[in-house]
Amino acid sequence: MVICICFDEFCYLGTMIRWKFLLIAAALHMVNQLTAQTRMRVREAGITIGVMQPGPLNAITDVKGVAVGHTTLILADSIRTGVTAILPHSGNLFQQKVPAAIYVGNGFGKLAGSTQVQELGNLETPIVLTNTLSVPVAMQAVIDYTLKQPGNEKVQSVNALVGETNDGYLNDIREMHVKPEHVVSAITGAKGGPVAEGNVGAGTGTVCFGWKGGIGTASRKLPESLGGYTVGVLVQSNFGGVLQVGDIPAGKLLNKYYLRDQLNNTPDGSCMIIVATDAPLDTRNLERLAKRAFMGLAKTGGIASNGSGDYVIAFSNDPSLRIPHNPNGRVLTQNVLHNDAVSPLFMAALEATEEAILNSLFMADTMKGKDGRVVEALPVEKLRRG
Repeated sequence: MVICICFDEFCYLGTMIRWKFLLIAAALHMVNQLTAQTRMRVREAGITIGVMQPGPLNAITDVKGVAVGHTTLILADSIRTGVTAILPHSGNLFQQKVPAAIYVGNGFGKLAGSTQVQELGNLETPIVLTNTLSVPVAMQAVIDYTLKQPGNEKVQSVNALVGETNDGYLNDIREMHVKPEHVVSAITGAKGGPVAEGNVGAGTGTVCFGWKGGIGTASRKLPESLGGYTVGVLVQSNFGGVLQVGDIPAGKLLNKYYLRDQLNNTPDGSCMIIVATDAPLDTRNLERLAKRAFMGLAKTGGIASNGSGDYVIAFSNDPSLRIPHNPNGRVLTQNVLHNDAVSPLFMAALEATEEAILNSLFMADTMKGKDGRVVEALPVEKLRRG
């Protein structure tokens, strides 16, 4: 993960470079200390979501081979944005595509590259998330990255898949501070293992249910008797409604929710949901899986309002389902799960999405941004059990 932090205009002067790095180091230390002392994931707060068991990390990276990278931009007093990249496997994705599908919960958004995924049923680039006005630069960066990969020297068409949410409340979005190098850094820095959550990457400037949103992740592991498959989810939360945390009516309890006393507290925003699995699912059943993930958003109290762009991207990275760019013959033979075997995966996607959204809230810190606006962190202590 790359984080850029700057406090004032002096950081941009060449004579102050040394002080700049000292301030960055000090700021990162303070941020890390604050996060360690005050934030916790929903399970750490004693709240269990669902009945299925999470994977070892309770993250999308529990799906073997999946990697996540962030570039976080916190600069001056008004730049609060970033990039998050999700890689299905570590190889050349263009040459070894993976089956994928997209479900549109509400289409007020800019999911670039979606129609080719829907038409062909496969994914050929990393998935990149950023802010609304940075979609074009992110697409260009993904295309450049792909064209430069060894083995792609003759490629003349690339379908970059880039999603977004609008972080303009806290971030100076009109100045489009995300640059190609930020996107490439997120891709090349992607790794397996624990995933940073909260105010990182594409979630740096987001708002969810009136509280500070961000990046969240979770997973579910099926028992061996049901195949032992894993479903992992990562979200970029930036939407509204009436927050529900498990069986706790958090929005009502905290007196902050859409239409409270007819106040104009908008639920508009967006939510990007990425669902990964190692189960051998074709694009048809991946779309069905994506629909169940959207049900997880509803369980948190999200209402998919008029101004919300809510999308689910689902993919399988089962090596046996890889789709070669240059096939050896006309027929592609694949073994996929029978319809009757997918219901446990549906439940896993629903639960993991619900928990990932809650983790994005529980792990986010209070953020001050553009025009001095402040979005408070969810008061976890008021909801904590045990």
